[in-house]
Amino acid sequence: MTILRRSLFALTLIAAATLMLAQETPNPAVQKLDPSLDQLISSTARLEKIAGGFNKWTEGPVWTRDGSLLFAEIPSNNIDRWVPGKGASVFIHPSGYMGPDTYKGPESGSNGMTLDADGRVTVAGHARRNVWRLESVDPKAQITVLADSFQGKKLNSPNDLVYKSDGSLYFTDPPYGLPTQNDSDPLKELKFNGVYRIVGARQQKPGTPPDPSKLQLIIKDIGHPNGIAFSPDEKYLYIAESATKVWLRYRVQADGSVSDGTTFLDCSSDHTPGVPDGMRVDKKGNIYSAGPGGVWIISPQGKHLGTIKVPEVVGNVAWGDKDGKTLYIVASTSVYRIRTNVAGVRN
Repeated sequence: MTILRRSLFALTLIAAATLMLAQETPNPAVQKLDPSLDQLISSTARLEKIAGGFNKWTEGPVWTRDGSLLFAEIPSNNIDRWVPGKGASVFIHPSGYMGPDTYKGPESGSNGMTLDADGRVTVAGHARRNVWRLESVDPKAQITVLADSFQGKKLNSPNDLVYKSDGSLYFTDPPYGLPTQNDSDPLKELKFNGVYRIVGARQQKPGTPPDPSKLQLIIKDIGHPNGIAFSPDEKYLYIAESATKVWLRYRVQADGSVSDGTTFLDCSSDHTPGVPDGMRVDKKGNIYSAGPGGVWIISPQGKHLGTIKVPEVVGNVAWGDKDGKTLYIVASTSVYRIRTNVAGVRN
């Protein structure tokens, strides 16, 4: 055997050994708690940091139809935009608080975002204290306010939101976007932290004012409702309760109301940094939610299947890329992504 052939043979052996090692070595980014997790995420999938250096707390990611990721940089009062191959830049400023004075709280920006069936971005205004829609993916596009008050009183600080297939919009309204971020804030006009439904939100004409008669309070007995998502068949509505560190599940009725609220999963015994927050579901009904230590993957039956370990506190997630199999994760000062085996429900 010539020296060249021996060298090529040695390189082949090294490559084969490396591949075998990669297949046998557990993925440090994924903590597997149940064998069924292998169907959802590959043992060789790796967590990739795609952007960083943001101001303290990123939130509300959404993958747009033009192939970019929008996310909120809350303390900077920005919505930022990440474009593959180009990186991240400021897309909208201010995204939340728009008053003439310096904001007196830590979270001046907007929060959660989602798309309607027409591909328009809808935003939980957070410090802006409303819910608004961008009529096209353009920072100078027309803005339509979908909700800003309930029974004549200002909303607290809309946090996260999700559309139902009939065009109605559901959103949570805790106090986190108020200056003191608590229920005793002097600016808080509502005595509760509600979950709301805007009937026909998708059908509201661009530029028209919100119709108070379309806003329905569907839950008012949750401490601090946060992340929100539907099951793929829309039979259930999931709510993350960040204060008590539980995920709740409600049965969705034919008229859009909800009932039979129960604790779906409790993570209060886990003291790793992070709480139940933003979430999405995949097409098989599994929930991917911010939680202690990273992103918790939860079965439709409420079983914790595993955790995508993230080196920062996670705020929210979104499905992206053409096939919907990339999970984008916003965590404190950075944005990450990881590939999955099952496509997500994009809403």
